[in-house]
Amino acid sequence: MIKYVITPFVNHGRPLSFLEELHQELALLKIVPSPDSKFEYLDGEFLYSGILLFIKFIYRSICFQKSSWMRCFGRLTWPRISELIISSFLSKVVPTDASKLPDFQKIIACTSKFEMALKELMYISESDDKDNRLSNFAENVEVHFAFKKKTEILANARNLLLECDFSIPQEYTRDGSVWKSDETSAQSSSHVVDLLFLSQRCLVSKAAKQLMELVHQTLQDVCLSSTRVAFEFYHTARDAVLLYEVVVPVKLERQLNGINQVAILLHNDCLYLSQEILGFAFEYRTDFPSSMKEHAVFVDLAPRFQLLAEEILQRQVHLVIYNLKEAIDGADGFQNTHQMKQFESAKFSIDQVVFILEKVHIIWEPLLLPSTYRRSMCTVLESVFSRIARDILLLDDIAAEETLQLQRLIYLMLENLSSLFESLAPGEQNLHEFPAESLEDLIPSLRKIRKLSELLDMPLKSITAYWENKELLSCGFTITEVEDFIKAIFTDSPLRKDCLWRIQNASI
Repeated sequence: MIKYVITPFVNHGRPLSFLEELHQELALLKIVPSPDSKFEYLDGEFLYSGILLFIKFIYRSICFQKSSWMRCFGRLTWPRISELIISSFLSKVVPTDASKLPDFQKIIACTSKFEMALKELMYISESDDKDNRLSNFAENVEVHFAFKKKTEILANARNLLLECDFSIPQEYTRDGSVWKSDETSAQSSSHVVDLLFLSQRCLVSKAAKQLMELVHQTLQDVCLSSTRVAFEFYHTARDAVLLYEVVVPVKLERQLNGINQVAILLHNDCLYLSQEILGFAFEYRTDFPSSMKEHAVFVDLAPRFQLLAEEILQRQVHLVIYNLKEAIDGADGFQNTHQMKQFESAKFSIDQVVFILEKVHIIWEPLLLPSTYRRSMCTVLESVFSRIARDILLLDDIAAEETLQLQRLIYLMLENLSSLFESLAPGEQNLHEFPAESLEDLIPSLRKIRKLSELLDMPLKSITAYWENKELLSCGFTITEVEDFIKAIFTDSPLRKDCLWRIQNASI
């Protein structure tokens, strides 16, 4: 009966209505097409009146108005019918906007009237609250509204995160306007956002920007809603933010395992999200329902995204350093560079180092905050210069021609990195961050490798004098490195012994 009568009527795939025919010896209840093919239930009055007509027909013509029969019929059918009404009608007309909640009151009244009529027919119990399934659902509309809205918001958040391709705008490539211009005003406002507590701007993905717009809209709804709905929206806003942490790193795992702009874009996203999260309390807390002001917090989420941003950046830095290490390994410790084959091998390694650094320069500078770019690039350069200087200082026998070739390799590398060095010079807007600091202060091993290039063709006495006046010490050289360097370049002689003695005494 439910399958062939109630279900088609409630689902109204084809609009239907009931037509009752009474004859002397029999009664018929026909299901006929509704005269209005475009009719919708709207407030439920048509739906409830149709079902009530069916129940009345059963009451009069089958149960013969006997209450015990009617109660038995109700116990057998009402759970399924009420569930069908909830799933096919009530749950679908729950408002999707907080402003439309008052309009739902008409449906609540109509539902209550329908159940009262069923009680008069003894189809459902007057005393058992469990039979008031429809009223209980309708009167809890705020909960259903909040749940429906939460599902919708989280689905939208998930979809925009999954569908975004995290592409980089053309103006942020090597040939783009941002790369060519130092003016931050040239950055397109559609791609950059303000970092609230850093007074700077950065490029973020379309997904991060849209996600934050969705979260802000949800928090605005919190301010306009009742306490019960507001709490649901508050948790929805938190869950939507956390979706980024769950979805995006997994989706872009391959990009995170390589050196590319997408990884840096994710770093910026996380930085942006952490800044926005910190601002939520200042922007919305005063307008939250009073009962939840003390319980609604967001500050616990900000460190998660700050940490994720730093993890992504450090992962990139470590990948770069690893690639540079492999490139330097190809130089075989810079041994025997006076031989053409060995020199070409060492030069190829240096060229690889320069190529990798320039690639990183192109990827990082347009996207990272100036201070972050400077800090990260200096970390990378420090690892490169310290490794090359260490390899050269570990050579135990350096021929005269070899010193010139090593010096040539250092000069070649530093010359080819000149544009990268220029990008590290603090601009006027960043002078307060790095007061009176030179490039060598930022990269200590740069001072050391520059001085090493000078030492390679410097007389023994001059090297000794540099140690005695502490200049080599200030460049990062240790006494062991200086002594071993002298022994590798200069043959044993009274002068060498005297200079080594002076170096030892100068260290006492």
